Amino acid sequence: MPEPVAVIDLHSHLIPGVDDGSRSVTQSVAVLQAMAAHGVTDVCLTPHLEASRAQEGVPAAYDLAFEQLRMAAPPQVRLHRGVELMLDRPLPPEAAANRALTLGGTRYLLVEFTRMVAPNAAYNALAHVASLGLIPVLAHPERYACTTPQVAEQWKATGALMQVDANTLLTERGRGERARLLVAGGMADLLAADNHGDSRMVAAAYVRLGELGGEEQADLLLRRNPEAILADRMTEQVRPLPFKTSLLARIRHLFDQEE
Repeated sequence: MPEPVAVIDLHSHLIPGVDDGSRSVTQSVAVLQAMAAHGVTDVCLTPHLEASRAQEGVPAAYDLAFEQLRMAAPPQVRLHRGVELMLDRPLPPEAAANRALTLGGTRYLLVEFTRMVAPNAAYNALAHVASLGLIPVLAHPERYACTTPQVAEQWKATGALMQVDANTLLTERGRGERARLLVAGGMADLLAADNHGDSRMVAAAYVRLGELGGEEQADLLLRRNPEAILADRMTEQVRPLPFKTSLLARIRHLFDQEE
């Protein structure tokens, strides 16, 4: 069995008992051990938080649970802090200045929207975050029904990055097709597993991209760009990587377009 390739995962819900992710330190430790076995060297712990509560900073319960996990975590995986911020209202300037909310204390802030967000509303929210001196990283853009490569390009024009879900990328229809279109169009900037205390890992996506001749894209999406984010450097542009689509999949897509 070949040695796992070193990768970085910047989106997870492994601080135990604070959101809809891992429920216990034991559960989180088991996931971190599995991540280490799959080549993950760094993981960012990003529990949910709403922008309407962000002015108060990171809840004390998050800090306490993190310390409990940190003391038990395996040393093979470096732990970084952050949140996944639901932009349910414009981000207050005071919250934008609080680097405890960002990915590893950098300028990069992981954000999300409700699933039925309108493209223009998302554009305005991302532009507002950028105006406060941060670089918004939009979590799982393929989750939003309005997402197309063209819409993602408009969002990226605000300075935002697109974090595509590594496991959704491998699913057949719906969100999976949207995720592949973003990678195929060069709109994805990084991949992450969005692990919630379960078996979701980024390794399978790395292998799949390599099988498609996308070793360079895999390295950027899963190592170099996440590494740049943690170092507070600028990320690199990821070249488009077309996915080979079967005839059946193309027919299904045509029917989906007609519905």
